[in-house]
Amino acid sequence: MLQYDILNILSNTTGYVSGQQLAQTLGVSRQAVWKSVSALRESGCEIESVQNRGYRLVSVPGFLNETAVKAALKTKIIGQDITVLDSVGSTNDYLKALGARGCKSGTVVAAREQVSGKGRLGRVWQSQRDENVMFSVLLRPQIAPSEAGTITPLTGVAVCRALRTLTGLDCKIKWPNDIIIGKKKLVGILTEMSAEFDAVEFIIIGVGINVGQKTFPEDISHKATSLFLETGKEFDKNNLLAAALNELEKVFLGNNLELSPAALDEYKALCATLGKNVTFIQGGKPVEGTATDISENGELIVSLPGGRICRVNSGEVTAQGIY
Repeated sequence: MLQYDILNILSNTTGYVSGQQLAQTLGVSRQAVWKSVSALRESGCEIESVQNRGYRLVSVPGFLNETAVKAALKTKIIGQDITVLDSVGSTNDYLKALGARGCKSGTVVAAREQVSGKGRLGRVWQSQRDENVMFSVLLRPQIAPSEAGTITPLTGVAVCRALRTLTGLDCKIKWPNDIIIGKKKLVGILTEMSAEFDAVEFIIIGVGINVGQKTFPEDISHKATSLFLETGKEFDKNNLLAAALNELEKVFLGNNLELSPAALDEYKALCATLGKNVTFIQGGKPVEGTATDISENGELIVSLPGGRICRVNSGEVTAQGIY
């Protein structure tokens, strides 16, 4: 959209840019430039205008908003259609309804506040307004349901990449769907699917990143953390969301939604679960072993006492020393 192009130019210019220069650069009328600048101001951007000098970007809103995210996006598919809601029950549920109505692949829904977000195994993921980054991405891949198991590990790789680059923190992946710092959870990933028979209709990937949260409820304070708690710094949530979406597109397209040898090697290098003693439920009973590898389908390979090998593809896995 024109307003994002204008914001991008103003963001990369130190001084003023005339309306005439913007119009010529973008191939539009001066009136179209004026309308787009007005729309940017309405979205929360502070843009100064001086006669005979033009426009200068003073600031963009710090809270999540489509304008700032789009200005930092480098994707062709993911996030080109993005909605940032003031408040929502669950971004996954909201996007699921859009998916049923036929929204396109790559659609993203984010929220400033999520009041009944979902975690794995029916848990609730709550987040206060403007503290964290919660978003969901819809994909319409032409794959069978049995091939969808690679989506979560690929997402883990992409989000981990973005966070390590932006923050410098030593983020790791806890199989199958968390990103941690040290022994504490920083990010949760929830992948859901709508499918018929042997074809996937759409997949929704929900991601929640603890960004500015300063305290956690007592029952999880020993196992949860945030970027603020780890660094003492505030991070731009719009740049963070854009960076995650940029990496998601790189990882998904670069690996054709498969755990290619390169993607699998990267996942293993980031996976904090490997080498740990783990416990999981099998046949209604707890089983203990050592996590030794990740399969090309994203399964956790566990060596059991006696030499037996078990492949775990779902369920709750407790890793020694990680919450």
